[in-house]
Amino acid sequence: MSRYINYSIMIILGLVFFAPLLWIFITSFSPPGEVINGSNPFWVSNPTFQNYIDAWNAAPFLRYYLNTFIIVFGVLIVQLFTITLAAYAFARLDFKGKNVLFILFLLQLMIQPEILLFPNYQVMSQLGLVDTKLAVMLPYWASAFGVFLLRQTFKQVPYELDEASKMDGSKWYQTLRHVYIPAAKPTYVAFALVSVSTHWSNFMWPLIITDSVTNRPLTVGMALFAQSYETGAQWGMVTAGTMMVIFPLLIAFFIFQKQFVSSFMHSGIK
Repeated sequence: MSRYINYSIMIILGLVFFAPLLWIFITSFSPPGEVINGSNPFWVSNPTFQNYIDAWNAAPFLRYYLNTFIIVFGVLIVQLFTITLAAYAFARLDFKGKNVLFILFLLQLMIQPEILLFPNYQVMSQLGLVDTKLAVMLPYWASAFGVFLLRQTFKQVPYELDEASKMDGSKWYQTLRHVYIPAAKPTYVAFALVSVSTHWSNFMWPLIITDSVTNRPLTVGMALFAQSYETGAQWGMVTAGTMMVIFPLLIAFFIFQKQFVSSFMHSGIK
């Protein structure tokens, strides 16, 4: 009986969370005036694709997409390098104060990113990096969550494999490459999905540090587009722009949802 109750609660919560997305999708195909005057918000009598065309022509979405891809994957590539080295050090190397340093490192997870906005802006200003893609990426090149996730996986690798690699004459970086990294592929997939989704939807820091179209990601560009005088109360046009922003993430979710769940199941977090 309790299982059916749990399923019912999950279905209700799923519908509650899915309803706004469904409304945005339907509204994006609504003709002007029907969004406000229509009696049924989840039905369009005369669907049109014109909202997408108008939204695409009203803002430089192609530039926003390019900026977002550069920022998201620029952050991810460096993160994979830094978390791999840090996780290996915390999992397998012995040095004085390792546990204390790891605890201090994990304290970053308790710090809200908004607290660091002003200090980060000061640093970027002193480096002359304001309004650059590099300034958007730099604060996220190290990830405490990624280090913790990968450290848990590295600690599950048998010491015998490590010793066998060393007996074969492998250096530590060769052991890391041929033993630890292949064993942690599911964890890398899980972290990559989290990182991409997080930085794709990141808004506050890019809004503060960027001033020009050449460096703004999709989230900032969409916010400015929704507030511009061209859109006004044209909700069909605004929701069409919103769908263009979230569409890649939705596609990625439907493609990788099984890999995402299985990755966390095998990544050391039970």
